[in-house]
Amino acid sequence: MQKNIKNVSETEQELEIILSAEEFGTEYNQELEEAKRNIQIKGFRKGHAPASLIKKLAGPSIEATIAEKMASKYFGEIADADNIKPASRAQIINFTFAPDELKIQLSYEIHPEFELKDFSGNTFTQNRYVITDGDIEREINLILKGHGTLISVDEAASSTDTVIGDVYRINEAGEPEEGDKTENHHFTLEYLPEENPFRKALTGKKAGESVDVENDQKESAEPSRFRVVISEIKRLELPELTDELVKEITGQKFESVTDFTADVRIQLEQHFLLKSDEEFLESISAKLIEENPVPAPKSMIASFSKMLVENAKRQMGGNFPKGFDEEQFRHAMRPNAEKHAQWLLISQKIAENENLSVSDEDIKAYAEKEAEKGEAMNAEELLSTFMSDEFRDYITDTILKDKIYNIIKSKITITEEEKPIPAHQD
Repeated sequence: MQKNIKNVSETEQELEIILSAEEFGTEYNQELEEAKRNIQIKGFRKGHAPASLIKKLAGPSIEATIAEKMASKYFGEIADADNIKPASRAQIINFTFAPDELKIQLSYEIHPEFELKDFSGNTFTQNRYVITDGDIEREINLILKGHGTLISVDEAASSTDTVIGDVYRINEAGEPEEGDKTENHHFTLEYLPEENPFRKALTGKKAGESVDVENDQKESAEPSRFRVVISEIKRLELPELTDELVKEITGQKFESVTDFTADVRIQLEQHFLLKSDEEFLESISAKLIEENPVPAPKSMIASFSKMLVENAKRQMGGNFPKGFDEEQFRHAMRPNAEKHAQWLLISQKIAENENLSVSDEDIKAYAEKEAEKGEAMNAEELLSTFMSDEFRDYITDTILKDKIYNIIKSKITITEEEKPIPAHQD
């Protein structure tokens, strides 16, 4: 066997494999015999047609099959011998077949070679979110909203009220258009953006009033005018937080306001601790990508792009809305997908430089740690699950990411900055 490797770019290579008849002849003859047994040719009994005729009829198909088999057989060997790190499946771009020689040309993407710049001198600031009693109260009020009661009020609408009224489209003369009326439309003001013209126009108005609204927002094809005749203002009245209500809304998990409030605090602290870590890792990855602008293979970017699109679909209930331009969205996601790919390459380089790996003992320790969180399964059951073919790769990747993260944190300077938790966005 002979081989010729050509670098097309930092992330692409072409490989030419040249094989002698001794190296591919046995497989070729087996394919020829198989074709001879199965091909029916008029004038010959099945399996008795001459080899020359079989070659004439099925030769190109047999040659293509042999090229695929030989490429699959030898590519792995060559990749191991030459320390090639494929980032995509090798594709045959051409082959030439002769009785005494087979040449196969393959194209594939590779992980680029690069030296990671020393990042130990970098300083990063990690946010530490401070949870106040006011934050706890607001979070509890959000929970109580699901158990509140809308009541009519004889007051001006606040920005958190619901305004009910008949909506008319009005013409240039300022008169309602016949047949263009929506009865009893509900405007829940707090869920409308602050700049929404209906929210601005209806806030501060009372039942019985009539309000003209000009909708000139960008999403409107053209400015249009409406008249809202307000019939009712409704306000959400929250129930009193009592031990009995706590039992009801938590399914008996908690029996007192005190225990429920303590759990709300714990949940908020855990949520914002995770948010802090995610933001911190994002700032680290952004800095290391900036310092190491490694070229990413196209197939890797495409894989992350697909992941981002699928994640967006799940957040929208499984599918994009009708009329949504998925291709445009995918194009918009490409820079983000490229950064994901670059960070993966940088993470792999850190793991390589630090000789990081994941052992069975690491997986066992991870299972024991997860079991301590009070999961349904004990440590032994979790370990059995984590070691299964279905979950092992995922768990190994999770543990390796933690190891990489810990290595990074051990080499950089970390400062902390206390911050209030961001306002809840409905």
